[in-house]
Amino acid sequence: MKLKKKLVNMNLRGKLSLLIIGSMLLLLVVNLFMYFTLNRITKQMDQIYIGNVQLNELEDSLDTVQTSMVDYLNTKSTDSLDEYYRAAQGYQNLLDGMGGEITDNQLLLMERCIYYMSQRYMSLTEETIDYKRGRNVEKYKESYEEANSIYSYINTYISSLNEYKFRANTESYKKLSSTVGYLEILSILMFVVMVAFDAMLVMLVTRSITSPLQELAIAADKVSEGKLDEVEQVKVHGEDEIGVVTVAFNQMVSSIPDYLTRLKEGMEKEQFLKEKELMMEATLKDAHLKYLQAQINPHFLFNTLNAGTQLAMMEHADKTYEYIQQVAAFFRYNVSERDEVTLEEEVKLVDTYIYILNVRFSGDIHFTKEIEDEKYLNAHIPGMILQPIVENSVNYGIRDIEWEGKITLSIYKVEDNLCISIADNGVGMKQETIDYVMKGVSLGEDTTDTGEKKGTGVGLKNVIERLKIYFDGKNNVEIISEGRNQGTEVVITIPYKENEDV
Repeated sequence: MKLKKKLVNMNLRGKLSLLIIGSMLLLLVVNLFMYFTLNRITKQMDQIYIGNVQLNELEDSLDTVQTSMVDYLNTKSTDSLDEYYRAAQGYQNLLDGMGGEITDNQLLLMERCIYYMSQRYMSLTEETIDYKRGRNVEKYKESYEEANSIYSYINTYISSLNEYKFRANTESYKKLSSTVGYLEILSILMFVVMVAFDAMLVMLVTRSITSPLQELAIAADKVSEGKLDEVEQVKVHGEDEIGVVTVAFNQMVSSIPDYLTRLKEGMEKEQFLKEKELMMEATLKDAHLKYLQAQINPHFLFNTLNAGTQLAMMEHADKTYEYIQQVAAFFRYNVSERDEVTLEEEVKLVDTYIYILNVRFSGDIHFTKEIEDEKYLNAHIPGMILQPIVENSVNYGIRDIEWEGKITLSIYKVEDNLCISIADNGVGMKQETIDYVMKGVSLGEDTTDTGEKKGTGVGLKNVIERLKIYFDGKNNVEIISEGRNQGTEVVITIPYKENEDV
């Protein structure tokens, strides 16, 4: 029961892992058993005829010794002598593997006889070789005949021993063959048992997964048909993923009536809001009308400035004509509703603004431009970005200084970015003031101690925020100042593409 409970509460990954690993382990155990059993039988079968193989090798080696000895006796060549010594050494190596111990086993006794006859034979062959080299004819013939006789005996004994071993090994081979047959039957039975056990394991695991899913599917069908009254709480069979889903499903079914009630109340509130929205539309139309009326003032200003321009032209007041033209262009750019302009248009607006200020302050503002490449002016930026920064440089940087005030506008490229720098040689800024500005408070909206309004009201805050919106939330503005009377530099960094057009 405990095992069944653990299986039911096991998560799906654990169940599937148990199924796969269990099957693999069972298959591995059966295969290992069959492998080691067959390997053991194979080794036994290899050992059956190894004695016959050794005897055949011994017989072949003995023939080689006899042949090489005869060749030397007939030729007395160095090659045949070397061949004899190699053959004698090989035969002696094979003899060393045969025991010379005393025993009452017939086969071992025959091996013992072969061993000692071979030792005698080897000594006789060496004597024959030596007598032949010493030209002792009588001794040579005597040792050769005795060696040849022992060679025949040894061959006879090896053949007899080989035959006896072959008969004995044949009986062992039959027994091992019978064992292999039984092993085949056993392997089939083990395979059948393994398949049956594996099938039972698969059924047990899959049933613990599919049974709760079937109950959950039946309940879900009733919910989809809208038969909420017929849906009962689905039984939770375990704590696995299906059990978690079942608990969530039961909670969902229980909460559906409350949800329908809230949905009905929400629809009633939505209807009320629509009615209220219709009432607000009339108010908005009225506000829009007043907004259109407010647009008359800028147009009236432009018409008035144009009239002043025409009057100055009629009176041949060229400087007044140029000044009014510049003022009109400046205000026309300010009230335009374009969200995106080129950098060239922004630079022209700064030129216009500096011109107006120099008319006002008798040319005290010294403004220079350093543009690395004219093609950079094709870059697109939000409107009204540069003029508020220049205005801050005038109002807060160089207006009240005792030395000559200078403002420099630089445009240059760094890697894949375009840098727009506005630097002045004015009073500079403290670091806390820079931090104060970067946190979102615009100096362009400050007032002087006398209450006089400074700047256009756009301010650095507006510039920073619009650049963030335009360039996907990235901070593109940096304020740099070395301290009091060291001037201030505002650097705007924007991405730039070489093929960017107007």
